[in-house]
Amino acid sequence: MNTTGRSPESASPSAPHARVSRRVGAIAESATLAVDAKAKALKAAGHPVIGFGAGEPDFPTPAPIVAAAQEAAADSRNHRYSPTAGLPELRRAIADATARTDGVEVDPSQVLVTNGGKQSVYQTFATLLDPGDEVILPAPYWTTYPEAIRLAGAREVEVFAGADQGYLPTIDQLEAARTERTRAILLCSPSNPTGAVMSREQITALGRWALEHGIWVVSDEIYQHLTYDGVEFTSVLGAVPELADTCVLLNGVAKTFAMTGWRVGWTVGPRDIVAAATNLQSHLTSNVNNIAQRAAIAALEGPLDEVEEMRTAFDRRRRAIVERLSAIDGFRVPVPEGAFYVFPDVTGVLGREIGGERIETSGQLAAAILEHAEVAAVPGEAFGAPGHLRFSYALADADLAEGIDRVAALLSR
Repeated sequence: MNTTGRSPESASPSAPHARVSRRVGAIAESATLAVDAKAKALKAAGHPVIGFGAGEPDFPTPAPIVAAAQEAAADSRNHRYSPTAGLPELRRAIADATARTDGVEVDPSQVLVTNGGKQSVYQTFATLLDPGDEVILPAPYWTTYPEAIRLAGAREVEVFAGADQGYLPTIDQLEAARTERTRAILLCSPSNPTGAVMSREQITALGRWALEHGIWVVSDEIYQHLTYDGVEFTSVLGAVPELADTCVLLNGVAKTFAMTGWRVGWTVGPRDIVAAATNLQSHLTSNVNNIAQRAAIAALEGPLDEVEEMRTAFDRRRRAIVERLSAIDGFRVPVPEGAFYVFPDVTGVLGREIGGERIETSGQLAAAILEHAEVAAVPGEAFGAPGHLRFSYALADADLAEGIDRVAALLSR
């Protein structure tokens, strides 16, 4: 029986509700994963595609880490729920690793273990931001950052630094972007997608600027072990310890230990922020897979010999890809000092015809390279940097050489 006092017709909304919420419908697909998926689909269909899209080491996870996971799988303790914030042993291992690499002493209570670095990014912004807040986002940036900011109801304010300044923003640029709504700044050094690394002086200046203006610093440090040419990683919190109450560090085992599929990341920050993010995670995913957590303990507490071997291989590939890309007419290629990406400025190629089509954007260029050279790269539009392409050099040496040679041959026609 109708007890509302209204007819069924009047109780209905005047317009049908969209099948997908505006909030979720507005999210852009991860461009890097989309390119990687398309490349893998073409390979499965028999095409000899060479993929430079995914930011994923091509090495297997080191054997001692795998062995630790195999042992953990047989231990019934790991067959049950565990604390949302992470296994106590892993939180201690993360705190110890942070002290070694960042020069920052933290308590395990300041650590939250997450399902990969992406969850750490999402939960951090969800915890720090309110609708109407602004986050200064240096561009080029990783494709997930703006989506996570928007999902929190906030707005990203892009600050672009191009190849002419090594893809590193200046304090003057950051200050010009600051408003009364500025809540945080996102820092990623070494950078995805550019491989740029901020010097200790630059990091310190940025940290002191943020401290002066009461701005949170969210620092993604997942590539901290991958630097080259004697360049040193500097943590913003290590450089400016006074930021301890307004700084969050994001990290994980994925890139350093070739553990992208294990999905273990973490957040390090002030106790109240970590406690609030842990509460969110308790309703979102609860604890991270216990087997993967035990593997992460083995990674963090074990030797870094195999990590150094991988870094040496990345360095060799870095030099090879920069040399080959730099020889292509129209490519401008800053030398990356970290991570495993190169991010050439390709504006010198735009305006040419490829396969009978005039190429006006880097998105069109990436599509043409995939179609005509069967090489997958990610267009700069995905990173807030039209006119660029991102190539990951985390792939076999022979594939790297063959892939860039195909691109060079296509663009020399």
